[in-house]
Parts: sequence; C-alpha cells; structure tokens
Amino acid sequence: MRISRRELLVSMFARAVAQDATFSADVKIVNLFATVRDRNSHFVKDLTKDDFEVQEDGRPQTIRYFSRETDLPLTLGLLVDTSRSQRRVLEPERRASYTFLEKMLRPEKDLAFVMSFDIRVRKLTGLTSDKPTLTAALDALKIPVLASTLLFDAVKEGSEQTMRKQKGRKAFIMLSDGGDVRSRTRIGTAIEYAQRADTAIYCILFTERSRDFRGRRILRRLSSETGGGYYEVSDDQPIEKVYDLIQEELRSQYSLGYTPDRADGAAYRKIGLTVKQKDLTARTRDGYYR
Repeated sequence: MRISRRELLVSMFARAVAQDATFSADVKIVNLFATVRDRNSHFVKDLTKDDFEVQEDGRPQTIRYFSRETDLPLTLGLLVDTSRSQRRVLEPERRASYTFLEKMLRPEKDLAFVMSFDIRVRKLTGLTSDKPTLTAALDALKIPVLASTLLFDAVKEGSEQTMRKQKGRKAFIMLSDGGDVRSRTRIGTAIEYAQRADTAIYCILFTERSRDFRGRRILRRLSSETGGGYYEVSDDQPIEKVYDLIQEELRSQYSLGYTPDRADGAAYRKIGLTVKQKDLTARTRDGYYR
C-alpha cells in the first residue's frame, strides 16, 4: 500500500519529536533525498545527522529529521528517446528496461510509468506497479519516420501532469543522446518544472556519436540541477550495468528535512548540502520553489 501524505508527515513528525524538535501542523518542511560518495565514488551509507550541514540561500539551517531508511515509496518515470537518432540503440534499451523495472519496483509500494518522446510526447501507461502493463508499454516503443526530439517538452509534461501530484521519492530515468529538436520548452523551464515537482532526473547517455558534447552538457545539467545522476553507456559500462548503478543509488539515499528559518525572500531557494568529512561528497537537488 502506498503511504499517504498524512501518513508521511506523521512519520516525519514522530522522528523529529524523537530528536527533540518541535513542529506545528502547518509548518513548511523542506525534504531532501541525498546520496554520499567517497573519493573512490563508492556510496557511503553509515552517516548520521551530525555529519551533514544544510544551507538555504547561504544561511545555515537546522536538520530537524534524518533517516537512512530507503523504504519510502518510489515513483519512477521512464522517459525514452525514440527519435531517429536512437534507432540503433532502442532494442538494448528496451531489454535492459524490462529487467530494471522488474528488479526495482516493489509490489504494492512503488509505481512507474513509461513515456516516449520524438516528434511528440506520448505517455504509454499511467502510474502502475503491474509488470505486464509496463512490459506492454515498453513493447510499444517505436521509431517514427519523421525527425524531431521533444526532450524538454517530455520533462515538462511528465513533471506537471504526473509527478507533481505524487508524494515521497520521485525520479525520472531518461534514456537519450541529449539532443533536443523543436521543443517549445527551454531547458531552464524544463528543469524548473522538475524542481517544482521535486523530481530528480537520472540521465543515461546512449549514443553512437562518441563526440556528442552538446548532448552530454544537456544531460549533465538536467541531472545536476535536479539532484539526480548522469551515466554514459560504453563498452566497459553497458546499459545493464548503468541500470544496476542507478538502482543502487536509489536504494542508498539519506532522507533529511528542515524548516526554513524565514518565510520571506525569493520564490526560489538555493540549497547547499555538505558533509563535514572533507573526502566525502553529498548530492541532492539544487533548490526548491516555495
């Protein structure tokens, strides 16, 4: 069963009380999901609240609740580039996606949907945990005759129409070469929609064009500004291995929360999360809209 917003807040409040923090029922809580890596890029999973420091617009904040649990429901959106530039990689993407969703989704807890983008954006299934339904959606992926890649439009539509309505942990898995052709949405606007929906973007660069620097820049920006991750498929790191890395990352998150020390100021608040140990690096979203 999915955890409701009320149940999630009650759980958060209970943790906060146990840590001698006091809340009112209508207080603003900023939720962060973060991963920490050491200098060898290994996930660090044994930190405590006291190991972290949070700033908002440069102002130190008090972490009110903290957990290393990864049991919260997860909502996944699989955004697949089906433009003509992907025609040689679509089949391995499809096969690896079957396995990823089979491993990642927990029945009665996690949900996923599949969306494709090329000359248009198509949502191939609504949110579901039903594996046959998701398999059928992946089977329906196909390359159109005409050329166009509405990548930024897909991020906007998936964020606004689906993710913004969901609670808990949310992430897009985007398979693409990073090219955008004819989107009405600009990259900055697409990122804003994802941030407003509290959705991290995990980008997988899968392309035959080894020197596609622009695509890399686009996918890196989408992932870094939303608190997700960026991966490249290569001979040494096939798509199956990339999916394993993303699965590990999504199961290695810390959950942190704080109440902002001021209610006024800009609509967009910049977040800075650091770990006191200098050889460790924390990653979370760049900010939020109040």
